Amino acid sequence: MNTLSVSHLLGIKYLQEEDLHLIFETATHFKEVINRPIKKVPSLRDITIANLFFENSTRTKLSFELAEKRLSADVLNFSANQSSLKKGETLVDTVNNILAMKVDMVVIRHPDPGAAHFLSKRVKSCIINAGDGTHEHPSQALLDAFSLQEKFGDLSGKRIAIVGDILHSRVALSNIYALKMLGAKVKVCAPKSLIPKHIDSLGVEVSSDFKQTLNWCDAVNMLRVQNERMELNYFPSSREYSQSYGLTNELMKELRKEIIILHPGPINRGVEISSEVADSDQAIILDQVENGVAIRMAIIYLLASKLNISIG
Repeated sequence: MNTLSVSHLLGIKYLQEEDLHLIFETATHFKEVINRPIKKVPSLRDITIANLFFENSTRTKLSFELAEKRLSADVLNFSANQSSLKKGETLVDTVNNILAMKVDMVVIRHPDPGAAHFLSKRVKSCIINAGDGTHEHPSQALLDAFSLQEKFGDLSGKRIAIVGDILHSRVALSNIYALKMLGAKVKVCAPKSLIPKHIDSLGVEVSSDFKQTLNWCDAVNMLRVQNERMELNYFPSSREYSQSYGLTNELMKELRKEIIILHPGPINRGVEISSEVADSDQAIILDQVENGVAIRMAIIYLLASKLNISIG
């Protein structure tokens, strides 16, 4: 298989295992490219990509923009705060007006779950989901799985824990889909108030015992508490949360083995993870950031190859 089974990247749930392997193989090639003295290839010099971010973002937005520029695409960055959406224009009208400027691909982050899927049915463009509300964040899951695969070689049978605010996390859902597809065993761990109902229907183990989960896993992905999405108090205080679910150096020393530590960012140091652990040799957080550019280059390149435009 040398082409993706999909024409958009809307979520991991729409992909096949072969898609993941193709993306990883392509990302490995692009990772070599971005570590050369000349980090740019002319592959997409005839492609124009619009980045539409309706939510705040640092890593994802910069990573997509850098990936696009490394591929020599023309890049259009859209600011929702200064757009005609403030005047009542619909999302579809906004995107269609952008596409009328001969834009070929749209990368969108939106606070509403399903926004990318909604657009893909209503506009004539390739849509890449850069995060839709509390639903999915497919490129993050792909870079997380790719980073783990670099460490383990094969994820089949590996025990991966996802700890933290599972209820409000689009990263958790996409990671579950990707890791399960690659044969990993997945356990989610959080206070009961932050575990969604029926999550066990996704084929994952569920626990509220953080120490037991750490002893069980080969790698742990530490999610931050997403206070900006919370309308209620799901636990008494950040201090109490940190005491029960914060990953500290002391906890790491108690483990009978070494585990790999991931974090999708942004990090709340001293809450879900201590600075000592975040900066330790077991943490691959900066590897995730580097791999994010290569993975997003791969996604964009492979989807662009399905457009009726010649690419290099």
